[in-house]
Amino acid sequence: MDTYELVTRNAAEVVTEEEVRALADDPDGKRAYVGYEPSGVLHLGHLLTANKLIDLQDAGLDVVVLLADVHAYLNGKGTFEEIRETADQMKEQFLAYGLDEESTEFVLGSEYQLDEDYVLDQHELELETSLNRAQRAMAEIQSGETAKVSHVVYPLMQALDIEYLDVDLAIGGMDQRKVHMLAREELPSLGYRKPPALHTPIVGDLSTGEGKMSSSEGVTLSMEDATEDIEEKVNSAFCPPERDPEGEKVNPVLELFQYHVFPRFEEVVVERPDEYGGDLVYEDYDDLADDLESGELHPADAKGALATYLDELIAPGRKRLREIRGE
Repeated sequence: MDTYELVTRNAAEVVTEEEVRALADDPDGKRAYVGYEPSGVLHLGHLLTANKLIDLQDAGLDVVVLLADVHAYLNGKGTFEEIRETADQMKEQFLAYGLDEESTEFVLGSEYQLDEDYVLDQHELELETSLNRAQRAMAEIQSGETAKVSHVVYPLMQALDIEYLDVDLAIGGMDQRKVHMLAREELPSLGYRKPPALHTPIVGDLSTGEGKMSSSEGVTLSMEDATEDIEEKVNSAFCPPERDPEGEKVNPVLELFQYHVFPRFEEVVVERPDEYGGDLVYEDYDDLADDLESGELHPADAKGALATYLDELIAPGRKRLREIRGE
C-alpha cells in the first residue's frame, strides 16, 4: 500500500484528491487535525476518526487533536473546569487507544480562541459570512431545541481553527463536511489558505442498520463497555448476509469490520468448531464480506469475531479510564 492509499483508505470523500496526494507525496512536517468536543467517554464515532489519525501517523504526518473546550462551553456542556477535566480524560483514552504520543499534539481551544487576534478574525469572518451560509454549516439542532447565536458562531470558529492550528489537512466524519466546505469558501477572504479535507464514513445504527450509530440515541459501543457488554451489543446487532441490504439500511457488522478491525489487525481469525469447518482466517475485508454473502461465514460467527477484536481495541482505553476513576 503506497502512502496515498494509506492516507485515504476507508475515506468517504477526499477534498481534493490532487491536494491530498501532494501531502501524501511529501508528508514530512505536515500536520492533520481533528476536533473533538470534550464529551466524556470515547465511543466508536471518535475511534473511527482516530483510526484515520493512526493511518496518517503511519504515513509520516503529525497529528493535532483539538479538545474544543470553548465549543463545548458554547454548547452548554458545563463549566470550563468540568469540560477541561473531561478533556484530560479523553486525551488519556486516545493515547491508550493507539495514537503515537510523540507525533500527537493535544490542544485546548481556550489556549488560543480567546486571544485578541483570533477574536478579531472571528469577527471578520462573521462580517464576511451570510447568516444563511453559516446556518447551512450548523450542526443539526435536536428536536425541541431552539437555535441560538452560539450555534451559528460555532462552525465559523471551526473553520478558523484550521488556520490557527497551522494544519495542512482537516479530518472529520461526513457530518463535518459542511464545516470544511465553509472553511474552503470563506478562509481565503481573510487571506488564509483553502484547507484540503478528508472525511470518514458514518457507521449505521448497530441495532437496525438505519441512520447512524449515535452515543445519544440507540446502541453504541464505548470505552466504558465491559467485555460482556460488547458481546451482548454485537450479538444483537443487525447483520443480514449482504453488504448492501435493501432500502436505506447498511450492514453495521460489516462496517465495523471494514472501518475498525481490518485497519488495526493484519489478519482476522473467525474461530469455529471443526464440525462446522474449523477456523477461517482473513487478511482482507472483501474476502470476509464475500464469505458472509455466500453463506460460508455465518452471521453469528462473524459477530463473535467482531466482538473479540473490538474488545481488544477498547481494552487499553477501558483500563486507563478505570485507573483515572480509581476503580
